[in-house]
Amino acid sequence: MRESVMASSPDVVEYICFQLRHAGDISFRKMFGDYGLYCGRAFFGLVCDNQLYVKITEPGLKMFPQQEQGCPYPGARPHFLVTELDDDRALSSLVRETCSVLAVPSVLEGNKKEASGEKRSRRP
Repeated sequence: MRESVMASSPDVVEYICFQLRHAGDISFRKMFGDYGLYCGRAFFGLVCDNQLYVKITEPGLKMFPQQEQGCPYPGARPHFLVTELDDDRALSSLVRETCSVLAVPSVLEGNKKEASGEKRSRRP
């Protein structure tokens, strides 16, 4: 289990996202000093203490069966700990394959109810 040493550098996060450009629409969101990574709406990994962690999936294990694993923070499930960041094609392939099996949150459309201040009866 790793101990948190420092928050991740925005420059490192941007470099990782650049390296993943072939995987799809890559974005990140700051979370507690570190960063969550998304491909489209699929959350696939984290950058913690300037290290890339990618969710472990069956396709990822098939591609990289010997990939080092680690936990991004205490209590987290193991993730792939990706230390080789210079091969953009391999990184993008891992993320693309990982995201192919991840659940994507649905977007709520049309289910929003407007607050009117009026009391409404359930009876017709």
